[in-house]
Amino acid sequence: MAEVADINNPSVSKIMHRVVDIKNAKITHHDHMVLDNVNFEVRKGDFIYLIGRTGSGKSSLLKTLYGDLEFKIGEADVCGYNLKALKKSDVPNLRRRLGIVFQDFQLLTDRNIFDNLDFMLRAIGWTDKGRIKIAIEEALDLVTLSSKIKKYPNQLSGGEQQRVSIARALLNHPELILADEPTGNLDPETTDEIMGLFYSIFKKTQTPMIFATHNYQLIEKFPGIIYMCAYHSISRDDSHFK
Repeated sequence: MAEVADINNPSVSKIMHRVVDIKNAKITHHDHMVLDNVNFEVRKGDFIYLIGRTGSGKSSLLKTLYGDLEFKIGEADVCGYNLKALKKSDVPNLRRRLGIVFQDFQLLTDRNIFDNLDFMLRAIGWTDKGRIKIAIEEALDLVTLSSKIKKYPNQLSGGEQQRVSIARALLNHPELILADEPTGNLDPETTDEIMGLFYSIFKKTQTPMIFATHNYQLIEKFPGIIYMCAYHSISRDDSHFK
């Protein structure tokens, strides 16, 4: 389970009522400004889309949220961590509070599905074999992949591999799930299946989720809050549902 935030640590925010709270921020990549004047928040129970063209800043914003890009200008709190005060040593603890799903599945090809998930849990400090086994079985059950537990990644379809990635993101009971173009490598039918799975998990757990995507058709089928990234800015867009 995620560690309890230490309010005496200056990198940990005392403002806990929002999962993400960003104000008047500038998102940069290698000192190049990507998004300016960012005001963005995520609350428990939010299902959020980041939409926009490739290069519009969606991935850079997500990378900032999980500590891969340094945050310098503005205010930003993610799962209780103040990003401006975040030290490198704090990043692993921040990421333990998050579930991250990428476009490429990032599975270890020399290990079966159980061992892939086991490796992830041990990497974040889990040692109890019984607890690990239960967590893996529960996660695979959520993504309806329990029967594939001994299969290797190359024995699975692309959609099944992405289901394993989703299970991996769920293992540590995250406070927030970040998905960066999670259906980008999938065909339309499988895309609908994966998004349906995400939506089902969201409805069951109410875990807030952020999806970066340029697939506007998904929004029609699985509605949520929309933020548009364009021209170095981000803004909430409610016009899609008017």
